[in-house]
Amino acid sequence: MDLTFNKREDHNKLLLSKLKNKLKEVYLGGGQKRIDSLHAKGKLTARERIDYLLDDKPSIEIGALTGDEMYKEHGGCPSGGVVVKIGYISGKQCIVVANDATVKAGAWFPITGKKNLRAQEIAMENKIPIIYLVDSAGVYLPLQDEIFPDKENFGRIFRNNAIMSSMGITQISAVMGSCVAGGAYLPIMSDEAMIVDKTGSIFLAGSYLVKAAIGEDIDNEALGGATTHCEISGVTDYKAKDDKDALDRIKSIVGKIGDFEKAGFNRVEAKKPSLDEKEIYGILPASRAEQYDMYDIINRIVDNSELDEYKPDYGQSIICTYARIDGWAVGIVANQRKIVKSKKDGMQFGGVIYSDSADKATRFIANCNQKKIPLVFLQDVTGFMVGSKSEHGGIIKDGAKMVNAVSNSVVPKFTIIVGNSYGAGNYAMCGKAYDPRLIAAWPSAQLAVMGGEQAAKVLLQIKEATLKAQGVEVDETKKQELLTEITNQYNDQTSPYYAASRLWTDGIIDPLDTRKWISMGIEAANNAPIEKQFNLGVIQV
Repeated sequence: MDLTFNKREDHNKLLLSKLKNKLKEVYLGGGQKRIDSLHAKGKLTARERIDYLLDDKPSIEIGALTGDEMYKEHGGCPSGGVVVKIGYISGKQCIVVANDATVKAGAWFPITGKKNLRAQEIAMENKIPIIYLVDSAGVYLPLQDEIFPDKENFGRIFRNNAIMSSMGITQISAVMGSCVAGGAYLPIMSDEAMIVDKTGSIFLAGSYLVKAAIGEDIDNEALGGATTHCEISGVTDYKAKDDKDALDRIKSIVGKIGDFEKAGFNRVEAKKPSLDEKEIYGILPASRAEQYDMYDIINRIVDNSELDEYKPDYGQSIICTYARIDGWAVGIVANQRKIVKSKKDGMQFGGVIYSDSADKATRFIANCNQKKIPLVFLQDVTGFMVGSKSEHGGIIKDGAKMVNAVSNSVVPKFTIIVGNSYGAGNYAMCGKAYDPRLIAAWPSAQLAVMGGEQAAKVLLQIKEATLKAQGVEVDETKKQELLTEITNQYNDQTSPYYAASRLWTDGIIDPLDTRKWISMGIEAANNAPIEKQFNLGVIQV
């Protein structure tokens, strides 16, 4: 291998090491002392519960870095205070949602609500069972105004419970700790609910509030414990003696769920890429401005490194190709990151979408919809080409066609952010706003309206004009200080961690896990037959 390869490999492995260290911290939730406290009560942690529940098969975690570096003034909220995984229970693919009682007693922060809604969205899109492992003190009251009243807030969860029930999507709840106030509706709006004796409790108001409100003296166990709800109120369906007993009951119930009609996505026996996947680390540059050949990445992700490319000599700044990933047929739309020659436009910059590229991608997306082939978007895009030549050539019109095709696509879409994800390029390449079934970023990713250098210069001009209007003199030294400050702040906001903490992506992943994410995503999507026809609507030709 050459020196450039080795330098790139070292850089990307350092990024991966940072990710693994960050995840180690996150997996501790509220810290070892709180984990020990749970164990002393005979309870498992959220992650231990999920590990016990899931089969020994591949699984993926959604939103592990949710809440990262957020709510510092409130002590932080690792993983958003809730753990979400897609895996297999008794051989059936499910999504599991477990409150982390080591984080503020499992209280709901605003981002917790967003993450729960994301889990429900995945269950509804893919029609897979959803399991709730409930252990929560309810809404985090200091931030109640940010979680309680809006359409995408806490109450939407119970609306989704009702919608999923009408869709025939299995929902099972185990109350394994506190379940209070409005949160009490979640398990009871599930198809079946169980409660752990002595540690689980369900009530609209706890004993202290009952005493204050109506003067009644009663303890929490008598008010809403397992015996009360399994023998008197009939609110819960099963009483479990401990956490493992409840989880075993869930395994047994899920193991009896019948199969449903499949979407019918094509799959054959899986094959590993014939080229070494680990070489991705040495191919991907350290600088987001450096060029590289996206074919080198694709060939290390797809089965047998085999491609059936669509229009290979036209619109070369976007690669469109049929392939297989873990046996599943896919259509890949990827940004080419090296400079290419076009007979129409001459030299085309890597990572930029040109008119011919957008036109090709639109037609390819339509073809995949017609053939019922899931789409995979590999993003490393700086945006659409600008300038008079592009504007006169109708770049806005061609870009709009591509956005239209992505928006109206009815086959499942999966997005991997390899590098840059800037501006309208993010939209055209199926960013979060365009409903990918799963969206993940590599540690090398950056998400922003535009690149840091360009954005910082624009922001500097605005800041400079503001200071001058206030009578402040801005010399070259002051200008450089401002530029450094703005650049650092902007770069922090383009980090994949910033995006993951806010659930703009479902997580940051090791590039070598890309095949697993896409394969499990398509398997989930295969549970939901396509009910709509692909229709582009009105477009400018």
